[in-house]
Amino acid sequence: MDGVIFKDINFWMELHKIFETLEEGEILTEKYLHTDYDKLVEEVVNKLWKGRDSRAYYRLVESLEYLPGVKETFEEIKKNDVITAIISGSSIDVARRAQRDLGIDHIYANELIIKDGKISGEFIWPIGAGKEKKAEIVKHLTSDLNILLRDVVYIGDSDMDIEAFKIVGKSIAFNSSSDNLKKVADIVVESDDLRKIISYLFNS
Repeated sequence: MDGVIFKDINFWMELHKIFETLEEGEILTEKYLHTDYDKLVEEVVNKLWKGRDSRAYYRLVESLEYLPGVKETFEEIKKNDVITAIISGSSIDVARRAQRDLGIDHIYANELIIKDGKISGEFIWPIGAGKEKKAEIVKHLTSDLNILLRDVVYIGDSDMDIEAFKIVGKSIAFNSSSDNLKKVADIVVESDDLRKIISYLFNS
């Protein structure tokens, strides 16, 4: 979602900036993102952010800008009766915004729990950092919808999408700076205009 639908920012790092915890956040993310996500959540959400005013969080959610061509691309997808899903390590509230604006069918993302206008210290993370989790969600969703993996088109832009790329019928690296992702992608689109993927969606 970040970098494919919305302009390329790391949502959680932007929130660190707003809460003035960026330095600690960068150190903790480097240390735990790929080794101990539980520990990362404990140190960031429960220690650094707990009790913070949620209004800053919601302002960030609403401030994110869509990339060029996003609306037109989803309109074209809907015309072709394609089922859509977001699978993201970003915020579920950002995914809900995209679902509301673009008519996306299914959303999976991490949830920062807000209670009484404050960050509660709780965090629900079905995606975590991504990688294997994203691939697992793809498998579960296709099974639930009775769709074959070979009929799935997956668009991503980071190393976190590599495992999902390996299991689907068509993978598109979009607007990506990850050489590792591009190596495993079926198609590489070097543009930040999402309309550039349309020609690849409906062709075998």
